Amino acid sequence: MFRDRRDAGRRLGRELVSRGEQVSVVCGLLPGGVLVAAEVADVLAVPLDVIVVRKLGLPARPGMAMGAIGEDWVRLIDAALLRRAGATFGDFAAAERREREVLDRWVEAVRGDHRPRDLIGQTVLIVDDGITSWVTMSAASLVARKRGAARVIAAAPVASLMAVPRITGAAQVVCLEQRPHVQAVSACYRDFPQTTASQVYALLGDRPELTAS
Repeated sequence: MFRDRRDAGRRLGRELVSRGEQVSVVCGLLPGGVLVAAEVADVLAVPLDVIVVRKLGLPARPGMAMGAIGEDWVRLIDAALLRRAGATFGDFAAAERREREVLDRWVEAVRGDHRPRDLIGQTVLIVDDGITSWVTMSAASLVARKRGAARVIAAAPVASLMAVPRITGAAQVVCLEQRPHVQAVSACYRDFPQTTASQVYALLGDRPELTAS
């Protein structure tokens, strides 16, 4: 169990150093992944950035991801899960409309008038505080690929054994611990408070106020 996100980030960073990974930029997933990513970037001495993605939960089970969306109009659907859950593509479309509004607000807040960092030919490390489903990290990896990243590494302190093999867009997945099932990332941390927008802005630089919902 990790003490908190910063502890997990430092430990993940040291693991990447021990592996000899050469990374150009670390991109955290909003909001909680940015706290982990900031520590990793500090250990690796590389720039910190973000990739904005949003999970789309099933109507009856919002915690279970039926898909994800990302910047640059990246979209992933877990069609098999949709069928098993009895959900429809109409349900997916409705969730996408709601989450696209949230994603657009985050993008405006963290980027403003600035263009995303140039990733062409770069090795990009994408970091989250935990991987419970393949779709969110896959969407982020595909955003990085779409922006020209030559190599993408997906990393998290803890991940579900079932999710890791399904992650697409990443050449490699690095995690300190894999568990058969990770239903709640918070269960892997002793201290796991909600990440606030002000914490994210403090790491990325001053940005307009935005509720981290």
